[in-house]
Amino acid sequence: MAGIYIHIPFCKQACNYCNFHFSTSLQQKSALVNALLHEIQLTAGGTEVKETISTLYFGGGTPSLLTADELQMIMDVLQQHFVFTPGMEVTLEANPDDITDDKLQQWKTLGINRLSVGIQSFLEAELQWMNRAHTAAESLVCIDRIKVAGFTNFSVDLIYGSPLLNDADWKKNVQTVIDKDIPHISCYALTVEPKTALDKMIAQKKKAPVDAERQAQQFLLLMQWMQEAGYEHYEISNFAKPGLRSKHNSSYWSGEKYFGFGPSAHSFNGRSRKWNVANNALYIQSLQKDTIPFEEEVLTPVQQLNEYIMTALRTMEGISTKYISTKFGEEKAARVIAASYKYESTGKLKMVNGRIVLTAEGKLFADGIAADLFF
Repeated sequence: MAGIYIHIPFCKQACNYCNFHFSTSLQQKSALVNALLHEIQLTAGGTEVKETISTLYFGGGTPSLLTADELQMIMDVLQQHFVFTPGMEVTLEANPDDITDDKLQQWKTLGINRLSVGIQSFLEAELQWMNRAHTAAESLVCIDRIKVAGFTNFSVDLIYGSPLLNDADWKKNVQTVIDKDIPHISCYALTVEPKTALDKMIAQKKKAPVDAERQAQQFLLLMQWMQEAGYEHYEISNFAKPGLRSKHNSSYWSGEKYFGFGPSAHSFNGRSRKWNVANNALYIQSLQKDTIPFEEEVLTPVQQLNEYIMTALRTMEGISTKYISTKFGEEKAARVIAASYKYESTGKLKMVNGRIVLTAEGKLFADGIAADLFF
């Protein structure tokens, strides 16, 4: 079964660190929603058999800026062209300042049963440093509202490794998640992406640079605290109470098929990857002419294997050598095993029942190890 990702490219204001595709002007919102509906119709209209969908994810940008009517229109068109599995996971990304009691009830009525909340920090100084639109008080209040509304499956995002964040304050952020019994947490190291406001401010010495050693220390502390609190560290950046992993994101890491709709959205069918133009005006203009503006890359078997190595290594289940042997050949599996020995001897990897799994220390070097195992 496939998943669907919907990219909503609008935000109230730009966070200093963000390099996702978005606009802070909402003037094109109505036109973009219409273009999005048309893209769904064009994509699904050419197939005789309706695809069965197991997860739906509204990401962005800030999907919580859409009205209930706009979300309903998108849901209606999707259900006309796809088969939704009963009780499927439907996630909406939301910012704390958009979460009201009325909106929560509207989202539930629409069938949204999981929220992903962009909190980033419970500390006021950090939120201002990041140029977030919400306050620390709103971060705390929105969690209580979500619970009162009856959402039992939701996630919060936190960022670590900023120059303002010492280990004691990082502990406070994580402890708040644990104390509030939040079922899922996604944690990301602050990265300085090229051409972002943060990149420019660091270059101009208006903000302090990121300390890689502090980030590594805070990640190690995070893993320890979450394990002690009973969370599964099921993917490098993601922790969940047992049974409450993100099904949608898990499908990315297991290489399942998914459709992406909206500007900059990606799609994957197991053999090729497509991505839409990251420009709202061009996206709208193309769809008005009945054309989906995308680029496509057909993956070679070696690229497919490398993608599997990269994504599987990030998960707690790790790389299955049996899967590589079956799909790509025994020789490839033997070579991956041989290449992993040096990391096993230094304590960064371990072999568990035919699987290559990162240790806590190894997770600090996940990207580099994956690259070294590539073909």
